[in-house]
Amino acid sequence: MTNSEKYFLKVWLVAVVCLVGGQLFDSSLAIAEETVATKSEQKNGEKKSAEDEKKTTETAKAVKPKKVRLAHITIKGKLPESPGQMTLFGDLGIDLRKTIARFDKAAKDDKIAAVVLEIRPAALSRGKLNELRAAVGRVRAAGKKVYAQTETAIGSQFLLATACDEIVMPEAAMILIPGVRAEVAYYKEMLGKLGIEADMMHVGDYKGAAEPLTRTNMSEPVKKNLTALVDDLYDQIVTTIAADRQLQVDEVRASIDQGLLTATQAKQAGLIDRVAYPDAFREHLSQQFDTKDLVYVLNYGKKKHDTDFSGPMGMLKLFQAVIGAAAGDGDEKGPKIAVVYAVGPIMSGKSERGAFGGNSMGSDTIVEALRKAADNENVKAIVLRINSPGGSALASDMIWRATQAIDKPIVASMGDVAASGGYYIAMGADRIVAEPGTITGSIGVVGGKLNMGGLFGKIGITTDIISRGKNSGMFSSTSNFSESERQVVSDMMHDIYRIFTEKAAAGRNMPLEKLESLAGGQVYTGRVAKRNGLVDELGTLKDAIQTAKRLAGIDSEKKVKLEIFPEPENPFEKLLGADLDAEREAKLLASIGQIVPEFSAPMRRAIQLSKILREPVALMMPYWVEIK
Repeated sequence: MTNSEKYFLKVWLVAVVCLVGGQLFDSSLAIAEETVATKSEQKNGEKKSAEDEKKTTETAKAVKPKKVRLAHITIKGKLPESPGQMTLFGDLGIDLRKTIARFDKAAKDDKIAAVVLEIRPAALSRGKLNELRAAVGRVRAAGKKVYAQTETAIGSQFLLATACDEIVMPEAAMILIPGVRAEVAYYKEMLGKLGIEADMMHVGDYKGAAEPLTRTNMSEPVKKNLTALVDDLYDQIVTTIAADRQLQVDEVRASIDQGLLTATQAKQAGLIDRVAYPDAFREHLSQQFDTKDLVYVLNYGKKKHDTDFSGPMGMLKLFQAVIGAAAGDGDEKGPKIAVVYAVGPIMSGKSERGAFGGNSMGSDTIVEALRKAADNENVKAIVLRINSPGGSALASDMIWRATQAIDKPIVASMGDVAASGGYYIAMGADRIVAEPGTITGSIGVVGGKLNMGGLFGKIGITTDIISRGKNSGMFSSTSNFSESERQVVSDMMHDIYRIFTEKAAAGRNMPLEKLESLAGGQVYTGRVAKRNGLVDELGTLKDAIQTAKRLAGIDSEKKVKLEIFPEPENPFEKLLGADLDAEREAKLLASIGQIVPEFSAPMRRAIQLSKILREPVALMMPYWVEIK
């Protein structure tokens, strides 16, 4: 026996002796206490009277004040909606799903009397906002109050606060609710100055994805459709605030028209309940709960990590943490619901995590995730969570086909956006659940290319061509489409549009004529899409999971484990197989983004769009929509 083996044997024997000795000691102590109690009873004759017991209880209460615990949850940052990326300790970090789970835990925790929700700058688009508001509603439905604390509430951050029982702001804070504004940037003149010409085509009068490259303003169909979208989003904001704050619609509109309100003005307008600093509000809560021992449970519900890697087992613990083994429990038996996250622009190949954290959805990755979920015998139904503006027509069709090859129930759950290709991959599901503010629809096709010939001429680049074939220059970067080339591409785009509309009509069990009247590139909010029959119901991811359980024949009250696909990326594995070119690109763009932060989002979108347009035909939304 080696010295190491002898050491571990000694440790094991010491542990056994301690365990057995501890049990014997506890048993001896219990026997001794019982003997003393028996003798005492014999000596005193009778038990204490009820009056004595009452006095003892009252004395104990007087000595020890009542402790009241409030769950403290902070909302900030991006709250990504995806399988996420593991940290070095195996968990997924902070994301939307885990944040919502913290609210649900607080709702059921008997030790928690209420929730203090601290709202900081956060990227809360319409889908995420609805998910968080619903989570707050479940806490309130459990009979527990939710208090919102915020310093600067901008747009959706304020809408999250209105879902709470009470809103508190410090004196110098402000609310910014300027309404809804759609701005579309057009690049035709800039491209012209550079000598670049966009030769683009589209199927559907409202399919304006290429308009920023070919026009200087909105076409009338696109403007009409975008106006209807903005009107519905504005109406949702006004009616939500009016209902939550018990105000008249005209009063809310007046506040939105003002746009910027100080905390005092917001209090006078009925938008918040209290102007107070955090310490003063905490004292108020102590009085409200009649306690001198009020405890904020900071970071409530967040997973804690064992970072003590000392001792003989430290290296093993560190290794398990790095590879994520300690956190895995995927082999548990019992019924499961798979949640497949389809996030980002759609492209062929594998999913990528790009610069600034922007994800792209690779058809190979999503098809493989769906296959794994279908092959798992414990998975009884699949929820396809979509947050995508679309992308490659071919990649979208491959994902749609994968949903058709699965016998298990599939429920599509739409997040912030599920439009064009994002709608394409949803339309084969058994049920479609959308958030009220989801941007969806955009059933249409766009395609084309950029002619760089003018730019090349300006900078001294010339080309000499030898070609065979009438349409050999179809995707040349130095010329526009010829008439015959244009006809070939147009015919292909119309055929893809036919496939799109026919599959959508079949999936929605809708006459083709009616579906076509809703297509043509038109976009809708989830609320309007529900009225038009493009989705089945409005609700959150949690609602979609309940629908999946019902379709799978699982009792709605039965708890099921969620199996998440694609599997989160492990940073240790990523390090071993790092794409150095992608890393260098990310660092370069991040550096530019730090110098000019406003360039961050446009640059990310330009990179994603350039990758999508490597394929001849795209199913892409006519614009990126951000509600601020």
